[in-house]
Amino acid sequence: MKLATYKDGSRDGQLVVVSRDLSTAHYATGIANRLQAVLDDWNFLSPQLQDLYDALNQGKARHAFPFDPQQCMAPLPRAYQWADGSAYINHVELVRQARGAEVPANYYTDPLMYQGGSDDFLGPCDDVVCVSEANGIDFEAEVAVITADVKMGSTPAQALDGIRLLLLANDVSLRNLIPEELGKGFGFVQSKPATAFSPVAVTPDELGEDWKGGRLHLTLQSTWNGRAVGRCDAGDEMTFHFGQLIAHLCKTRNVRAGSVIGSGTVSNRATEVKGKKVWAKGYSCIAEKRAIETIQDGMPKTDYMKFGDTIRIEMKGRDGQSMFGAIDQAITPLKR
Repeated sequence: MKLATYKDGSRDGQLVVVSRDLSTAHYATGIANRLQAVLDDWNFLSPQLQDLYDALNQGKARHAFPFDPQQCMAPLPRAYQWADGSAYINHVELVRQARGAEVPANYYTDPLMYQGGSDDFLGPCDDVVCVSEANGIDFEAEVAVITADVKMGSTPAQALDGIRLLLLANDVSLRNLIPEELGKGFGFVQSKPATAFSPVAVTPDELGEDWKGGRLHLTLQSTWNGRAVGRCDAGDEMTFHFGQLIAHLCKTRNVRAGSVIGSGTVSNRATEVKGKKVWAKGYSCIAEKRAIETIQDGMPKTDYMKFGDTIRIEMKGRDGQSMFGAIDQAITPLKR
């Protein structure tokens, strides 16, 4: 099942069911107006949405209309919680190596995670509005999940059962604000503006064999200013799977339905070509590219994003069809 939220002038939009090929949609009015309501009463409402989804795919939904990602908010426009992990240890290793820092041993056994703002998510085609280019504007291409209730103390296996939907994220970072904020000893606030999400959220059953072991085994594509910069495998090199990330989050507290958990920047290791390391799959954030340049050449060469830049993040199934639709955004200045 594929679900989206259409803009209607309100904070939370209108829930729509989207066909498997993302060509048509149908308002879920009469079943549920908001995705959060479905997450709160999943066992009762999701079978009804599934029936509508089946009818839509069969061309039998009477009031279907062409699906338009431009009309989408984030599938869950605001959430009870947004917690972002750093599940790809290769990304952590590269960034720390570039600044001459060791990776602490517990980073390999206990995931990193921060809690971000969840009151103001961006839709997939909304502009990324920034105060200044000098803040170091960066995209971060990620996979994310939306949960049911997950009890405090749940095991990773139990936590996996709490995943209701998967989607893509652009976890925007303002890199030049991060060192001072983290130096205070608390965490991200100003350096993490609103996160954007893909047009569509997808139930795990839609992913078939590509969803296994709490990992999504497909390629995450990042295209910056029309140029492909990342074709990263989201599955095999994910150090901590989503069950482990959620179990980490609920170790000392309950996780409630409508919580969104991110994978962190999808990252792949280099391969050896004629004795030289090559990152053939590219990168899912500019900070990683700059780290690679620093390791290889002693200094970064790639600048962060500028006003007018665009970023497109997408994941296609093995049939070549877009699985979640694309995040397709422009970087724009704040109008004062």
